[in-house]
Amino acid sequence: MPAKRVCQLIKLKPSAEAEYRAIHAAVWPGVLAALERAHITDYSIHYFAPMQLLIANFKYTGSDYEGDMKKVAEDPETQRWWKVTDVMQETLVEGAEGSGKEIPWWAEAEEVFRFEGKA
Repeated sequence: MPAKRVCQLIKLKPSAEAEYRAIHAAVWPGVLAALERAHITDYSIHYFAPMQLLIANFKYTGSDYEGDMKKVAEDPETQRWWKVTDVMQETLVEGAEGSGKEIPWWAEAEEVFRFEGKA
């Protein structure tokens, strides 16, 4: 089964840019471990400064995406991480109240093109 590729978007509060960059320069090991347990690989976040937009991309290699995302949301270290990072962000999803809740905090973008060349 090919990996599911996910792209998510959220706004970064301009006042939080330096802090956001600093915390992501040294992501907590427990947060990374939770992502790894959930079959998430090749995770990156890009910043488009003109629109204060964060763009996350990752590959999901498991077989139960919703179940694995639920496990990430239940992880205590990840919950503590989200308490720090959520206040730096502004959701693009109407009704969202924070990471790990019923309504997704990050908006998911639909993939419309993929090219996988030979390495």
